[in-house]
Amino acid sequence: MATPISELAPSDSSPIVSPLPAKDGAEQLRQWKSIGAILTFQRWVTIIGGLAIASLIVCVLSLQFGATKIDLRTVMTVLSRWWGSGVPDTAGIDTSAMIMFHIRLPRVLTGFLVGGGLAVVGVTLQALLRNPLADPYVLGVSSGAALGVSLAMLFSIGTTLAFLPGLPLFGFVGGLLSLVVMYRLARSQGRLPIQSVLLAGVILNAMLTALIMFITSIMDPNRSAGLMAWLMGSLTVSNYGMLSLFALYVLGGASLLLQKAQTMNILTFGEETARSLGIDTERVKKRLFFLAALLTGAVVSVSGMIGFVGMIVPHAVRMLVGSDHRVLLPASIFAGGMFLVAADTVARTVLAPTEIPVGIVTALTGGPMFLYLLLWRKEQLV
Repeated sequence: MATPISELAPSDSSPIVSPLPAKDGAEQLRQWKSIGAILTFQRWVTIIGGLAIASLIVCVLSLQFGATKIDLRTVMTVLSRWWGSGVPDTAGIDTSAMIMFHIRLPRVLTGFLVGGGLAVVGVTLQALLRNPLADPYVLGVSSGAALGVSLAMLFSIGTTLAFLPGLPLFGFVGGLLSLVVMYRLARSQGRLPIQSVLLAGVILNAMLTALIMFITSIMDPNRSAGLMAWLMGSLTVSNYGMLSLFALYVLGGASLLLQKAQTMNILTFGEETARSLGIDTERVKKRLFFLAALLTGAVVSVSGMIGFVGMIVPHAVRMLVGSDHRVLLPASIFAGGMFLVAADTVARTVLAPTEIPVGIVTALTGGPMFLYLLLWRKEQLV
């Protein structure tokens, strides 16, 4: 009896992404079907539940650190009062509690959403391109989104509450256009060679960054300084209203991608194999590219260009939990959130009271990992 498509998932020991041609991908699919690797509900709950608890701990602990140290008791007291009443209650608590609730807590929540959003986009692009080096930053998608947001800022769109959705919209359009251009440049005879993908990403990044610098140069000096600070990575949001709207963008986009987890599992075996299983690959790829650009635009509109999160987090999570996207996608969301919250904690404490842009911290962490993956991939193809 044929194995249902719902059970077709890579085993925990499977490689990161299959670099094999379609006919070998079909053979690999038959081998995995014979193994009968099925994700159990208990295993899913154990992994995702553990990561959710770990994320909560990391976020709570990070609230202590910054230019002003806040003791853990104060943190827990403020959070418990907020949880119990639904509104901030800092009466009778040191003024540092106001700093925690109005400045630090929104920043931590923003960092978690940004990290999770970038990580889930990275997983999606890696599944589509069957390439562990795929990342919205490396492929130029973040630069395209940043260019769209920069144009919106230049024309003062999205600077007031009434036009707040304008920034994510401009970021989405920029990210989508850059993704389409990268795909067209890199595609050759129906395939996406790694060299072409990386080269197209480098070219796009250079061109789009030059355009962003041009926009910065013609802006008012006061506004251009803010734009430059944002481009290097910023997790500051003005209020909880903006944070709530951003959360809707991220959670909505991530939930749509989670629904495509099983399809991503099948796509990793190759387009020919996926088509043989009745999947309209071109339609699915367009939808996933669309969602990836939408989520990237929303994230970049708030945080600026924070690189390498979408590459190193999925790679690390994949080594721990396997290649089944039904686990990999939600696990990467939590892991990406934890990673960026931790990186931002380092950024605001290592040289306190001076803050380092969080994008610098992620670049210093992700750069060596990128080189490792590039060299590893080169050895695999030799």
